[in-house]
Amino acid sequence: MAERKDFHMMMNRRSLGQLAAAAALAAALPARAADEAPDALIKRLSNDVLQAIRGDKSLQNGDITKIIALVDRTIMPHVNFRRMTAAAVGPGWRQATPEQQQRLQEEFKTLLVRTYAGALTQVNAQTSIAVKPLRAQPTDTDVPVRTEIQGRGDPIQLDYRLEKTADGWKIYNLNVLGVWLVETYRNQFTQEINSKGVAGLIDSLAARNKANAGNGGAK
Repeated sequence: MAERKDFHMMMNRRSLGQLAAAAALAAALPARAADEAPDALIKRLSNDVLQAIRGDKSLQNGDITKIIALVDRTIMPHVNFRRMTAAAVGPGWRQATPEQQQRLQEEFKTLLVRTYAGALTQVNAQTSIAVKPLRAQPTDTDVPVRTEIQGRGDPIQLDYRLEKTADGWKIYNLNVLGVWLVETYRNQFTQEINSKGVAGLIDSLAARNKANAGNGGAK
């Protein structure tokens, strides 16, 4: 029953499919200058990922091994995943040992990848991403970048939050149709920690990921 509370269950199948295609849009970013504007970064990586998916049938068909490789190669260098995981876990993050924090990052990453893997089949020749004008000052170090996924069905709002670091802009949260991913998972994870502790949350995530692997995707 816990799987039914996953973030992707909060929206319909069509919206999830379009989200998944765009969630990968935090991807395919080769090393560039650290001062690249955040909206320019999102626009470029969006186009790169769409091209990569269109050109690889195995990605379109949800090949989890290739998707994980894509994530490791392109997404992770440009996401502050430690911050994302810590924010999703909430106060329990400070209770976790370094080893537990590493496990939490690994299991959370697997959960997210598997959640979106099956929906990559939604990408087609008509899928495109419109990046809206950036509303930020040149001195800002934490900004939202708003995009709109256009393709099958109605347009889907997808907003990113990025922070400026010494290595350039890093993504640390996503907002889909007004719902922040990190905050959504935090509600679930807090309940798990309150009930079973940090170790219990890790076990629950590991069990969910194992079940999802057996079913060929996230549930």
